[in-house]
Amino acid sequence: MSERPHTPLLDQIARPADLKGLSDRQLTQVADELRQETVSAVSETGGHLGAGLGVVELTVALHAVFDTPRDKVIWDVSHQCYPHKILTGRRDRIRTLRKKDGLSGFTKRVESPYDPFGAAHSSTSISAALGFAVARDLGGNVPEGLGDAIAVIGDGAMSAGMAFEAMNNAGHLGKRLIVILNDNEMSIAPPVGALSSYLSRLYAEEPFQELKAVAKGAASLLPEPFREGAKRAKDMLKGMAVGGTLFESLGFSYLGPIDGHDMDQLLPVLRTVKARASGPILIHVLTKKGKGYAPAERADDKGHATATFDVITGKQNKPPSNAPSYTSVFGDELVNLAAKDDKICAVTAAMPDGTGLGLMAERYPSRTFDVGIAEQHGVTFAAALAAGGMKPFCAMYSTFLQRGYDQVVHDVAIQRLPVRFAIDRAGLVGADGATHAGSFDIAYMANLPGMVVMAAADEAELKHMVATAAAHDDGPIAFRYPRGEGEGVDMPEEAEVLEIGKGRMIQKGARVAILSFGTRLGEVKKAAESLSAKGITPTIADARFAKPLDREMILQLAEGHEALITIEEGAVGGFGSHVAQLLAEEGVFDTGLKFRSMVLPDTFIDQASPADMYDVAAMNAPQIEAKVLEVLGIATIGEKRA
Repeated sequence: MSERPHTPLLDQIARPADLKGLSDRQLTQVADELRQETVSAVSETGGHLGAGLGVVELTVALHAVFDTPRDKVIWDVSHQCYPHKILTGRRDRIRTLRKKDGLSGFTKRVESPYDPFGAAHSSTSISAALGFAVARDLGGNVPEGLGDAIAVIGDGAMSAGMAFEAMNNAGHLGKRLIVILNDNEMSIAPPVGALSSYLSRLYAEEPFQELKAVAKGAASLLPEPFREGAKRAKDMLKGMAVGGTLFESLGFSYLGPIDGHDMDQLLPVLRTVKARASGPILIHVLTKKGKGYAPAERADDKGHATATFDVITGKQNKPPSNAPSYTSVFGDELVNLAAKDDKICAVTAAMPDGTGLGLMAERYPSRTFDVGIAEQHGVTFAAALAAGGMKPFCAMYSTFLQRGYDQVVHDVAIQRLPVRFAIDRAGLVGADGATHAGSFDIAYMANLPGMVVMAAADEAELKHMVATAAAHDDGPIAFRYPRGEGEGVDMPEEAEVLEIGKGRMIQKGARVAILSFGTRLGEVKKAAESLSAKGITPTIADARFAKPLDREMILQLAEGHEALITIEEGAVGGFGSHVAQLLAEEGVFDTGLKFRSMVLPDTFIDQASPADMYDVAAMNAPQIEAKVLEVLGIATIGEKRA
């Protein structure tokens, strides 16, 4: 473990109010120390580094100027909230970030009054800030009080439709509201689209081309270069389509761009805005992701997400992998198929690397589309690609596909368009916690007429499912797979196209059958080994499909056993519910079958390792074994004694 940094001034800051008595020069020193402390903490915990380093000065300036927690600072996505957490009374726990029973990697209402609104998905901050501003003006009542509402949003998140919906509404309502556009030209992937080039154009012209006085006369309060900027902007850019006119047409006053790493610019501007703003105002702040830590500045993703690392060298401590990751198996097989079929293309929403499309983008750039943070658009775009005779793979995390659900129903399913949904991060994901868990996709996909829903039990099965999806032209098809590495099974040379709606038997046994959907199969096998030592050999089957179900196999399992247990890495309402519905309709329960369904519990499970989270969910081998014993009426020795 590297030595902790020397932070004499930061050591005196227990809460944001302690910043109030400091001079501007001391606030700059606090920012320098805060950056060192952030790097030191993340080197021990891993996590999102680059985003936080980019907003260190902005974080200090906001907390020094505004009166949190009465004033609400809302961090969009909140990857960048670690420095904020250090300043808001959580420094003593910062090295528990993203760990079991530790601090969340995102803002979280239950964690601190300084986190007025939780986040982790993008582009929600302006809507939330507007809600607080309206609540304030309507006399809303919360323990910390309601003051200013400040949304801090990155240029990547600003490109999403929801941000513009909120801006449009805020401009119409005219409430006092502050939006800080944290423009680092770098969300996780390089930002794409016209907004990104619009923002680039804003500051390619002149350093401060359009500085509007916040209210009449406010420009005179600004330092000299700003006054010059304001005057030049008025003279030069009146009526031109640069310099904030996009934001002004939505009803916002526009200020900037300013250097987000220069306290001599940030502090006076924020103080002026606090003193004078009347309606909605947007402050355009230029920052660098990874700022002040050379290894992050050098990295392609600017240190977006990192394992634990050595502070001096920046070298990450990544354990050697024993098997390929599910994501890379998907990406590799997609490229194989795309080489043979020029109709195969891929769509993702700002996550090309996270979804394994990096190689596809490299080999077939004209057939790989990163639509930005725009899942709704991405799904409908994929639907029309399918309608146009292409074979689109829509690759999104389970948790982010939720954002495009109406489009899945309305634009894909109702029209029976053959979009292939590659659903990554299925089940519980570990350190990112509840906001990134893929808990609901089995239920929300399998209830759609005509949708085929598959889950891979291991990496070889995933390879087959990618090929199966490519070959399936009769309506939409989805396949889900978890984060992390595979089971270490032998990989087939060639993928096999699976028969739709057919599962596979893994082992034949007696009395109890376990029907697994997805990667719990590995834990089911471990439970079976332990049970065999007790003289119980369960039958094990891999369902492969939640829709259509393998009716024949399921009814045979029900007929040949006294008990049937389903298990899936998803919430109630998914695979087990569909199996129960089938058994009920076929009258199987009338003849006394014992049935149990193991699903995720009806709670949001906080971050921990995936194994720990599945312990909380009671879905690891010991709990599967206990479920078998319970359903067969065989209590464990300890329970008998009790």
